[in-house]
Parts: sequence; C-alpha cells; structure tokens
Amino acid sequence: MIDLKRNSKFEFVKATGKRSRQSSIYTPNQKEDFKISRSKFSDFLLCQRCFYLDRVKGLQAPGTPGWTLNETTDLLLKREFDECRKQQIPHRICIEYGLDYLIPFEHPDMDKWRDSLRHGLISRFKKTNIILSGGIDDIWMDTRNEELVIVDYKSQASNYEPNQEFYLSSAYHNSYRIQMDFYAFLLKSMKFIVSPFSYFLVCNADRHAGGFYGKMIFSETLIEYKHSTKWVPKEIKQMINVMNSIELPDSNPSCKNCAYAQQRNNI
Repeated sequence: MIDLKRNSKFEFVKATGKRSRQSSIYTPNQKEDFKISRSKFSDFLLCQRCFYLDRVKGLQAPGTPGWTLNETTDLLLKREFDECRKQQIPHRICIEYGLDYLIPFEHPDMDKWRDSLRHGLISRFKKTNIILSGGIDDIWMDTRNEELVIVDYKSQASNYEPNQEFYLSSAYHNSYRIQMDFYAFLLKSMKFIVSPFSYFLVCNADRHAGGFYGKMIFSETLIEYKHSTKWVPKEIKQMINVMNSIELPDSNPSCKNCAYAQQRNNI
C-alpha cells in the first residue's frame, strides 16, 4: 500500500523514511536500557534483516491502517470483564464453557498491563539492558489454585466457525501462538504463577445474515491453548546478538518487503 506521512494536525509533510526518535534506535553494544515490544520480537522472528533495519538503522517502514473495528470489539469486551472484575465473579462465557472457577484477575496495574503503547507487561531479560514488553488483553485467575490465565481477544469474519481442533493449527495463526507464548514468558519473568493453559476468545462476525440493518452479529468461542515458553529465551538471545552485530543479517527469502526493496533497486 502507499502510505503518505502526516503530522499531528493531519497535514502532509515530507517523508524521510527514518525514525525521528533516537530512543527507538539501538546502537550495537550500547549500555543504556532499550525496550523491545512483543510486536518487534515477532518482527525479528519473521525477518531478521527488516528487524535490524528498523531497530538498529532506524528505517521506518510504511504503516498500515488501524483495525478500528477489532479495537472496538476489544474495548467492549474489556468493559464486560471489568464489570465482572469489580464483583469478582466469572464472566458469562466462562460459565457457558463450564469454567466458572475462572474470574478476572484483580490487580492495580491491570490498566497499565493492557496499555501496549505506554506500558504493558514489562520485564528485563536476565542481566541484559533489554527490556521486554507486551500489552495483554486480559488475565483471569483460577480460583482453585490462584494460577493466572492469559486471555487474548480475536475478532474475525469467517464463513467457518472457529473450533479447538483447527483454529490454532492454521499456519496463519502461528503468530497468535507466538504472541501467547511471549506473554506467558513475560508474566513468569515478573514472578507470577502462570497456568499452563491460556485462552483465545474468538469473536466471529456472521457473514450469512440477511442484511446489515445497523448491527453486526458475532458468535463467541473460547479456544484453549497450552502455551510453551521454553523456546523464547533462545530466540531473545539470538535477537540481542543480531542487534549487537555491525553486519546486516540475511533476509527471510519469503519476505515481501525485502523482495520489493530488491526489485526497486534493480529498476
């Protein structure tokens, strides 16, 4: 897509292709703390070259439009769960699935943990200067053992209803598994006791309705996921090695961004 740069007043300004905030650019082997978000860690897993050009060289890739409908679904769900949080009672979806022992976790930092832009879950990786962060949708608590259960809301519009067997086996949902594993790793690093099971609350819009009529109907499905955090530290160490290198890493052969840049250079 073609992305035109605007300022805070939505006026067109010259695009430089470079990041303006020095705090978002990492200098190899720097001593100062540097923050890496869950989304940037995911970028590293997808294409090390694109990640390096972004975080180390300060290149700013074209943006994509915000998913305002998905964000609205998340916002309304959070309001529902916050009401249950105040009363410390299970949400209706948990009762429906026979999980009435799960209640929204009450914590003074919950709003901070859900603010991915300014805070999120935060943990230093071992004895390094790398600060990992990630904004979660919600956390529930298992009242039987007080383990914390990570929850992520997903919105979609599919002709097929999501189900436990196929939803997470999709190659297109691999990023969802990575996302949940990373959140679990962060929460464990923050010294919380985390349940081995997490949940995706999938809201699927009905595409077979007879018309719009000013509203959209969603079904709700809970998908259980047994996350794994064992692989995460190894990848974080490799990410740090790449950041501290002065060599430009190889690109992912399937990366469309790199392929586009190469073809543009050829022309």
